[in-house]
Amino acid sequence: MGVGVSIGASPVGEPVVAARPADEQGAREARAAAIGRAIESVAVPAAAISIALVLFGLFMLLTGRNPLAVYHEMFRGSFGTWFSFQNTLQRAAPLMLTALATALPLRLGLVVLGGEGAMAAVAVHFHAPTSIKVAMFVAGGLVGGAWVAGAGALRAYRGVNETICTLLLNYIAIALLNHLVEGPLRDPASLNKPSTLPIGDDNMLGNLPGLDVHWGLVWGLGACLVFWVLMQRTTFGFAARMAGGNVRAAMLNGLPVRRMIVLCTFLGGLAAGLAGAIEVAAIHGTANASLVTGYGYTGVLVAFIARANPAAVIPVSLLLGGIGSSGGLLQRVFDLPDATVNVLQGILFLAILFSDTLRGRSWLPRRSVA
Repeated sequence: MGVGVSIGASPVGEPVVAARPADEQGAREARAAAIGRAIESVAVPAAAISIALVLFGLFMLLTGRNPLAVYHEMFRGSFGTWFSFQNTLQRAAPLMLTALATALPLRLGLVVLGGEGAMAAVAVHFHAPTSIKVAMFVAGGLVGGAWVAGAGALRAYRGVNETICTLLLNYIAIALLNHLVEGPLRDPASLNKPSTLPIGDDNMLGNLPGLDVHWGLVWGLGACLVFWVLMQRTTFGFAARMAGGNVRAAMLNGLPVRRMIVLCTFLGGLAAGLAGAIEVAAIHGTANASLVTGYGYTGVLVAFIARANPAAVIPVSLLLGGIGSSGGLLQRVFDLPDATVNVLQGILFLAILFSDTLRGRSWLPRRSVA
């Protein structure tokens, strides 16, 4: 006789089997485990960030500064005024896109550091009589995607380590950018700071209405939401999470893991390439060495803190963007180097990496089964 709850009309005289207490207990344990994972996903990064702030405060104390005063000025320089908040939004926009270059492949268990190189690889922009913005964004996305996807293909089909590969590709892209800017694509009018021909004011990406923040913020928010839907609400995202959890099981179940690796790295590189194109069209107006500002590497930190969740990338980008925008104020008020905030970012990265070792552990004693 079958065990369980019968579906549809049951035979006359045969009692309907009720759910067993063990099944109810298992359901309760599953719900408790899900709640525990949700709490852990917030508590562990929050604890890591808190520890990093304490360590950075001790570092400030060793330099003779008051940590509380430093944090007060950091808040004032990032979120304390309307001007500083707009500056934070401006810095967060490229971070949202470069973080996706690491967050998407991370779902497959790949650590990709190619955001910086993908941004630098879009130095070639087109001067066409048609819409230069569309040409630049399409070219930036495709070039950035192809740049990082090359490392993904090497990982998928030749077993090359994607972390080392993308890190080396960053140096190649930056060297290629410098060669093009100082050589074939150099504007003869650029003397002290070599750069390409300007794209013109008519082709610049303007600001949002009523804000001193360019439209790149909308691109960043939209990309994070689109990729969140892709990774959380589609079969492709489910397959990516399955491959990231156990690649051997995914291959045994017939999933095209190699193609998924190439596609995820392409999508991540596409986002970082868009970040580079937006920086040219919204900030610089030309391609030059100023494109290499570390947004790609900061995006790696954003992706790890966000646990590769594209939706969580948004608030984390605001946090890291605020930290970056406060560097100038720390320099003026406390006579600290502008790179002091990089120390805090480094401590944050180490704390997040250490916190990963604490995930999935049971902190409560298990009850013995009688």
